[in-house]
Amino acid sequence: MKKLAAALLLLCIGTPALADSYAEDRARIEDLMGRYLFSMDWQDAEGYASTFTEDGVLIYGGGEQRGRKALREMIETQRASAAKRRAEDESGLRPARGRHSVTNIVVEINGNTAKARAYWTVLGNSNPQRSASVGAYGHYEDDLVKQDGKWLFKKRQVFNEQLERRAATDKSPLKQ
Repeated sequence: MKKLAAALLLLCIGTPALADSYAEDRARIEDLMGRYLFSMDWQDAEGYASTFTEDGVLIYGGGEQRGRKALREMIETQRASAAKRRAEDESGLRPARGRHSVTNIVVEINGNTAKARAYWTVLGNSNPQRSASVGAYGHYEDDLVKQDGKWLFKKRQVFNEQLERRAATDKSPLKQ
C-alpha cells in the first residue's frame, strides 16, 4: 500500500511539471510562429532566417529553400523588389502592405521535436482605397526541433489555397 501511495504522490507531483513543460514549449512554438510572420511581413531577412535550423527547409508556392543562407537571400530579394516597386510607383498612394496571421494552432511535442499544424491568412490593402481584403489563406505543416533550448523550424510546408500546386488535399493535416 505504501508503494502505491508513493507512486500516486509522484504522479500528482510530476503531472504539473509535465503540464508546465508542455505549456512552456507550446508558448515558445507559438512565439516562433509569430516571429516568423513579423519577420516576413517586415522583410527582416535575418529575423526570418533565424526561425529555422541552419539546414531548415521551406516548401512554399515559390518553390523550395534550403538552409538559412537561402532563406535570408529570399527575403532580401523580396525586400529589394518591394523597394523597387515603391520607387517606380507614381500613383501617389501610400505603399500597400500585407499582414499575416496564424490561427487554430495544433502542437504535438515529443521531447525535443514537435509537429505543428495551423491555418494562416494574409490581409492586404493593394487597392486604391487601401482597404483591407483577404489576400490568401492556407495552412502550415511544421516539423520543429528544440536546439539549445530554442524551438526552430526544421521543415515548414506552406499550403496555399490560391495555388493549385500548393492547395491542400482532402485529407486533414492532423491525419498526416
